[in-house]
Amino acid sequence: MGNFPTPSFLSSYLENSFQFKHHLQEFLHLDPETVEIKLATKQEEIKNLGHKDFNWQEANAFYREKVGELYLFELGAWHLSSHEYIGDTLRLIADYAQGRVLDFGGGIGTHALGAALCPQVEQVIYYDINPINRDFVQYRSKKMGLDKKIVFALEMPAKDKFDTILCFDVLEHVLDPSEQLLQFYQALNFKGKMIVNWYFFKGFNQEYPFHLDDPKVVETFFHTLQSHFLEVFHPYLITTRCYRKQS
Repeated sequence: MGNFPTPSFLSSYLENSFQFKHHLQEFLHLDPETVEIKLATKQEEIKNLGHKDFNWQEANAFYREKVGELYLFELGAWHLSSHEYIGDTLRLIADYAQGRVLDFGGGIGTHALGAALCPQVEQVIYYDINPINRDFVQYRSKKMGLDKKIVFALEMPAKDKFDTILCFDVLEHVLDPSEQLLQFYQALNFKGKMIVNWYFFKGFNQEYPFHLDDPKVVETFFHTLQSHFLEVFHPYLITTRCYRKQS
C-alpha cells in the first residue's frame, strides 16, 4: 500500500486480496486455471456486451440481469491489477469509517470487507443491484467470519442514517448522479463521512460504453457536490475523495 503505514487488520488484503481468487474459485466451482483464464478475458467480453446491449433507459436491468458473473471477473481483474491503489483506498476507509457504514454498489466486496474489519465500524450494509455480486460477497463474508457484521440489502435503504457512506466506481453508472449525491446527503449523519470516487469518461477508444459522460450532467454533479459537501484532505495518491456535510 504505497509507503503509508498499514493497520494490522488489513494484512490479509496485502497478502492475498482477502483471498479473492480462492473465494471465486470455490463460489463458481472452477479450477484455478479456469479462473486465471476468465480474469484475463472477461474484461473484453463485458466491454463488447456494453456496446451491444447497454442503454440508459434499461440500465438497472442491464446490471441486474445481463452482466451476470462477468462483473465478478471484470471487477476482480481490475482490483488485482490495481492492488496498491485499492490498498490505499482501504487505508483511507480505515482512517475515517466508523459506526454504521453503507457500501453503495459494493461490487466484489473488497471495500465492504475492509470496512467490516475496522474495529470502529459497528455494521456494514452492503448494497448492489447485481444478485450474483451480492451472493458472492455474502459467501466471502462467511468465509472471513464477518457475516454477523455485514448486512445484505436487497433495496437501497430509504430512510436509514449512516455514519459513513462508501461509493466506488458507481456514480458514472447512474443516470442522475446529482440525485444520488442528494440521497447520500440525506442519509449521512451530520458528523459522518462520505468516501467516494467517479469516472465520467467513456475512454479514449470507447472502452467504457456504460459510463456517463454528458457534460451538462457532469457539471450539475459538481455543482451539487460543492454546494452540499466539503472535502476532507487525505494524503493518499488516489482518485477517491473524502467529504463531510457542509455546515
